[in-house]
Amino acid sequence: MEWEGNIRKMSTSLKDGVAQYNLPLFDVLEYKEEVHMNDLVGQDIRLEFQGLIHCRVTGQVVKKTYGEGMSYKAWLDSPLATESIIRPELSRIHEGIALRDEAWEREHHLTPHYTYLSLTSDIKVGVTRAQNVPSRWVDQGAVSAFPIALTPYRQAAGLIEVALKAHLTDKTNWRHMLLGQHTNSMSLEEKRAEVLPLIPEDLQQFILDHEERLDIKFPVESYPVKVTSLKLDSSPSIDKHLMGIKGQYLIFSDNTVLNLRAHSAYRVKISA
Repeated sequence: MEWEGNIRKMSTSLKDGVAQYNLPLFDVLEYKEEVHMNDLVGQDIRLEFQGLIHCRVTGQVVKKTYGEGMSYKAWLDSPLATESIIRPELSRIHEGIALRDEAWEREHHLTPHYTYLSLTSDIKVGVTRAQNVPSRWVDQGAVSAFPIALTPYRQAAGLIEVALKAHLTDKTNWRHMLLGQHTNSMSLEEKRAEVLPLIPEDLQQFILDHEERLDIKFPVESYPVKVTSLKLDSSPSIDKHLMGIKGQYLIFSDNTVLNLRAHSAYRVKISA
Protein backbone atom coordinates (compact mmCIF):
# COMPACT_ATOMS: atom_id res chain seq x y z
CA MET A 1 0.00 0.00 0.00
CA GLU A 2 1.30 3.43 -0.90
CA TRP A 3 -0.03 6.98 -0.67
CA GLU A 4 1.41 10.41 -1.54
CA GLY A 5 0.30 13.98 -0.92
CA ASN A 6 0.42 17.09 1.25
CA ILE A 7 -0.69 16.15 4.75
CA ARG A 8 -2.94 17.93 7.22
CA LYS A 9 -3.65 17.17 10.86
CA MET A 10 -5.45 13.87 11.28
CA SER A 11 -9.22 14.00 11.45
CA THR A 12 -10.55 12.16 14.49
CA SER A 13 -13.66 10.45 15.80
CA LEU A 14 -14.63 7.76 18.30
CA LYS A 15 -15.80 4.21 17.66
CA ASP A 16 -16.75 2.11 20.69
CA GLY A 17 -14.73 4.52 22.83
CA VAL A 18 -11.55 4.13 20.76
CA ALA A 19 -10.02 7.09 18.91
CA GLN A 20 -10.13 6.76 15.13
CA TYR A 21 -7.59 8.57 12.98
CA ASN A 22 -7.74 9.49 9.29
CA LEU A 23 -4.86 11.32 7.62
CA PRO A 24 -6.04 13.70 4.84
CA LEU A 25 -3.84 13.93 1.75
CA PHE A 26 -3.98 16.84 -0.71
CA ASP A 27 -2.43 17.54 -4.08
CA VAL A 28 -1.24 21.00 -3.01
CA LEU A 29 -4.71 22.42 -2.18
CA GLU A 30 -6.94 19.81 -3.85
CA TYR A 31 -8.21 17.03 -1.60
CA LYS A 32 -7.17 13.55 -2.72
CA GLU A 33 -8.00 10.92 -0.10
CA GLU A 34 -7.68 9.87 3.52
CA VAL A 35 -5.56 7.13 5.03
CA HIS A 36 -7.17 5.26 7.95
CA MET A 37 -4.15 5.31 10.24
CA ASN A 38 -5.56 2.86 12.81
CA ASP A 39 -5.08 0.12 10.21
CA LEU A 40 -1.33 0.82 10.14
CA VAL A 41 -0.76 0.39 13.88
CA GLY A 42 1.32 -2.74 14.43
CA GLN A 43 2.91 -2.51 10.98
CA ASP A 44 6.26 -1.37 9.65
CA ILE A 45 5.68 1.88 7.77
CA ARG A 46 7.84 4.14 5.68
CA LEU A 47 7.24 7.89 5.61
CA GLU A 48 9.31 9.95 3.19
CA PHE A 49 9.33 13.74 3.01
CA GLN A 50 9.38 14.74 -0.66
CA GLY A 51 11.18 18.03 -0.01
CA LEU A 52 8.18 20.26 -0.78
CA ILE A 53 5.92 22.26 1.54
CA HIS A 54 2.88 23.99 0.03
CA CYS A 55 1.14 26.67 2.09
CA ARG A 56 -2.29 25.26 2.97
CA VAL A 57 -3.93 28.64 2.26
CA THR A 58 -2.24 29.79 -0.98
CA GLY A 59 -0.55 26.63 -2.25
CA GLN A 60 2.77 28.42 -2.74
CA VAL A 61 6.00 26.56 -2.03
CA VAL A 62 7.54 27.64 1.28
CA LYS A 63 10.63 26.66 3.24
CA LYS A 64 9.06 27.14 6.67
CA THR A 65 5.50 27.05 7.96
CA TYR A 66 3.69 29.17 10.52
CA GLY A 67 0.49 28.42 12.41
CA GLU A 68 0.02 24.86 11.15
CA GLY A 69 1.00 24.83 7.50
CA MET A 70 0.81 28.47 6.44
CA SER A 71 3.26 30.83 4.78
CA TYR A 72 4.28 33.82 6.86
CA LYS A 73 2.03 36.14 4.83
CA ALA A 74 -0.96 33.79 5.17
CA TRP A 75 -0.31 33.55 8.89
CA LEU A 76 -0.49 37.36 9.08
CA ASP A 77 -3.62 37.64 6.93
CA SER A 78 -5.69 34.45 7.11
CA PRO A 79 -8.65 34.09 9.50
CA LEU A 80 -7.18 30.65 10.29
CA ALA A 81 -4.59 32.51 12.38
CA THR A 82 -6.95 34.96 14.08
CA GLU A 83 -5.62 35.75 17.55
CA SER A 84 -8.89 34.73 19.20
CA ILE A 85 -8.25 31.13 18.14
CA ILE A 86 -5.44 30.93 20.70
CA ARG A 87 -6.96 33.47 23.08
CA PRO A 88 -10.76 33.05 22.94
CA GLU A 89 -11.32 35.88 25.41
CA LEU A 90 -10.21 38.35 22.71
CA SER A 91 -13.10 37.52 20.37
CA ARG A 92 -15.58 40.40 19.95
CA ILE A 93 -17.65 39.20 17.02
CA HIS A 94 -20.73 38.99 19.28
CA GLU A 95 -20.41 42.80 19.49
CA GLY A 96 -20.19 43.03 15.70
CA ILE A 97 -16.43 43.65 15.88
CA ALA A 98 -14.20 41.36 13.80
CA LEU A 99 -10.50 40.92 14.55
CA ARG A 100 -9.67 39.79 11.02
CA ASP A 101 -12.53 38.35 8.92
CA GLU A 102 -16.14 39.09 9.88
CA ALA A 103 -17.81 36.30 7.89
CA TRP A 104 -15.36 33.68 9.14
CA GLU A 105 -15.58 34.81 12.75
CA ARG A 106 -19.38 34.85 12.66
CA GLU A 107 -19.38 31.28 11.35
CA HIS A 108 -16.75 29.94 13.76
CA HIS A 109 -16.89 32.14 16.87
CA LEU A 110 -20.48 33.35 17.02
CA THR A 111 -21.60 29.78 17.77
CA PRO A 112 -22.04 27.70 20.95
CA HIS A 113 -18.76 26.97 22.74
CA TYR A 114 -17.81 24.70 25.60
CA THR A 115 -15.40 25.43 28.40
CA TYR A 116 -14.21 22.00 29.47
CA LEU A 117 -11.95 20.02 31.77
CA SER A 118 -9.83 17.22 30.33
CA LEU A 119 -7.17 14.86 31.60
CA THR A 120 -4.11 14.80 29.38
CA SER A 121 -0.81 15.04 31.28
CA ASP A 122 -2.71 16.88 34.02
CA ILE A 123 -6.24 18.18 34.48
CA LYS A 124 -6.50 21.16 32.13
CA VAL A 125 -9.10 23.73 31.18
CA GLY A 126 -9.87 24.54 27.58
CA VAL A 127 -12.33 26.01 25.08
CA THR A 128 -13.76 24.51 21.92
CA ARG A 129 -16.72 24.92 19.63
CA ALA A 130 -19.53 22.60 20.67
CA GLN A 131 -19.39 20.85 17.30
CA ASN A 132 -15.73 19.94 17.87
CA VAL A 133 -16.53 17.51 20.69
CA PRO A 134 -15.12 14.86 20.97
CA SER A 135 -12.52 15.45 18.23
CA ARG A 136 -10.89 18.28 20.19
CA TRP A 137 -10.26 15.94 23.13
CA VAL A 138 -8.88 13.19 20.90
CA ASP A 139 -6.55 15.71 19.24
CA GLN A 140 -4.99 16.64 22.58
CA GLY A 141 -4.63 13.05 23.77
CA ALA A 142 -7.15 13.37 26.61
CA VAL A 143 -8.06 10.09 28.31
CA SER A 144 -11.21 11.64 29.81
CA ALA A 145 -13.08 14.94 29.57
CA PHE A 146 -16.37 16.74 30.05
CA PRO A 147 -17.73 20.26 29.44
CA ILE A 148 -18.43 22.44 32.46
CA ALA A 149 -20.05 25.41 30.71
CA LEU A 150 -21.88 26.09 27.46
CA THR A 151 -21.82 29.64 26.11
CA PRO A 152 -23.51 31.21 23.04
CA TYR A 153 -20.28 32.75 21.71
CA ARG A 154 -16.52 32.24 21.98
CA GLN A 155 -15.50 35.17 24.19
CA ALA A 156 -17.68 34.06 27.14
CA ALA A 157 -16.14 30.59 27.11
CA GLY A 158 -12.72 32.21 26.95
CA LEU A 159 -13.42 34.44 29.94
CA ILE A 160 -14.37 31.38 32.00
CA GLU A 161 -11.13 29.73 30.91
CA VAL A 162 -9.14 32.81 31.92
CA ALA A 163 -10.76 32.80 35.36
CA LEU A 164 -9.78 29.17 35.89
CA LYS A 165 -6.26 29.36 34.45
CA ALA A 166 -5.07 30.80 37.76
CA HIS A 167 -5.95 27.43 39.30
CA LEU A 168 -5.58 25.00 36.40
CA THR A 169 -3.16 24.58 33.52
CA ASP A 170 -4.35 25.21 29.98
CA LYS A 171 -1.38 23.38 28.44
CA THR A 172 -0.55 19.72 27.88
CA ASN A 173 2.91 18.33 28.62
CA TRP A 174 3.18 16.32 25.40
CA ARG A 175 5.92 14.07 26.76
CA HIS A 176 3.89 13.04 29.80
CA MET A 177 0.80 12.62 27.63
CA LEU A 178 2.62 10.23 25.30
CA LEU A 179 4.09 8.30 28.21
CA GLY A 180 0.63 7.91 29.72
CA GLN A 181 1.70 9.83 32.84
CA HIS A 182 -0.76 11.96 34.83
CA THR A 183 0.42 14.36 37.51
CA ASN A 184 -2.92 15.05 39.23
CA SER A 185 -4.42 12.60 41.72
CA MET A 186 -7.85 14.28 41.75
CA SER A 187 -10.68 13.04 39.57
CA LEU A 188 -12.26 15.32 36.98
CA GLU A 189 -15.43 15.32 39.07
CA GLU A 190 -13.53 16.44 42.19
CA LYS A 191 -11.74 19.17 40.24
CA ARG A 192 -15.02 20.36 38.72
CA ALA A 193 -16.55 20.78 42.18
CA GLU A 194 -13.46 22.67 43.30
CA VAL A 195 -13.27 25.18 40.45
CA LEU A 196 -16.91 25.96 39.61
CA PRO A 197 -17.24 28.47 42.50
CA LEU A 198 -14.25 30.32 41.00
CA ILE A 199 -16.15 31.26 37.86
CA PRO A 200 -17.16 34.96 37.95
CA GLU A 201 -20.75 35.65 38.95
CA ASP A 202 -21.75 37.13 35.60
CA LEU A 203 -20.63 33.92 33.87
CA GLN A 204 -22.23 31.47 36.31
CA GLN A 205 -25.35 31.41 34.12
CA PHE A 206 -23.45 29.28 31.58
CA ILE A 207 -22.45 26.49 33.99
CA LEU A 208 -23.81 23.07 33.10
CA ASP A 209 -25.53 21.21 35.93
CA HIS A 210 -24.06 17.87 34.96
CA GLU A 211 -22.32 16.36 31.98
CA GLU A 212 -21.28 12.73 31.80
CA ARG A 213 -17.54 12.12 31.59
CA LEU A 214 -16.27 10.78 28.28
CA ASP A 215 -13.44 8.24 28.56
CA ILE A 216 -11.22 7.76 25.52
CA LYS A 217 -8.96 4.87 24.55
CA PHE A 218 -6.20 5.24 21.98
CA PRO A 219 -4.86 2.77 19.39
CA VAL A 220 -1.57 2.16 21.19
CA GLU A 221 -0.06 -1.33 21.47
CA SER A 222 2.37 -0.21 24.16
CA TYR A 223 3.51 3.14 25.50
CA PRO A 224 7.15 4.24 25.24
CA VAL A 225 9.44 4.46 28.27
CA LYS A 226 10.80 7.78 26.98
CA VAL A 227 10.11 9.90 23.92
CA THR A 228 12.29 11.60 21.32
CA SER A 229 10.56 13.86 18.82
CA LEU A 230 11.32 13.56 15.10
CA LYS A 231 11.22 16.36 12.53
CA LEU A 232 10.86 15.64 8.82
CA ASP A 233 13.23 18.48 7.97
CA SER A 234 16.10 16.68 9.71
CA SER A 235 14.79 13.10 9.33
CA PRO A 236 13.18 13.08 5.86
CA SER A 237 12.96 9.29 5.68
CA ILE A 238 11.35 7.38 8.55
CA ASP A 239 11.21 3.59 8.32
CA LYS A 240 9.89 2.25 11.63
CA HIS A 241 7.38 0.02 13.38
CA LEU A 242 4.24 1.98 14.28
CA MET A 243 3.29 1.15 17.87
CA GLY A 244 0.40 3.54 18.24
CA ILE A 245 -1.25 6.93 17.80
CA LYS A 246 -2.19 9.40 20.51
CA GLY A 247 -3.09 13.06 20.20
CA GLN A 248 -1.67 13.97 16.80
CA TYR A 249 1.46 11.86 17.32
CA LEU A 250 2.65 8.68 15.67
CA ILE A 251 4.48 6.52 18.26
CA PHE A 252 7.22 4.20 17.00
CA SER A 253 8.75 1.14 18.65
CA ASP A 254 12.14 2.81 19.18
CA ASN A 255 10.63 5.50 21.48
CA THR A 256 10.57 8.15 18.75
CA VAL A 257 7.42 10.11 17.93
CA LEU A 258 6.26 12.29 15.04
CA ASN A 259 3.75 15.13 15.43
CA LEU A 260 1.80 15.06 12.16
CA ARG A 261 -0.06 18.28 12.95
CA ALA A 262 3.28 20.12 13.16
CA HIS A 263 4.04 18.92 9.61
CA SER A 264 0.81 20.10 8.03
CA ALA A 265 1.37 21.05 4.35
CA TYR A 266 4.47 18.84 4.00
CA ARG A 267 4.36 16.58 0.95
CA VAL A 268 5.08 12.98 1.88
CA LYS A 269 4.95 9.44 0.56
CA ILE A 270 3.64 6.77 2.92
CA SER A 271 4.00 3.03 2.42
CA ALA A 272 3.09 0.06 4.58
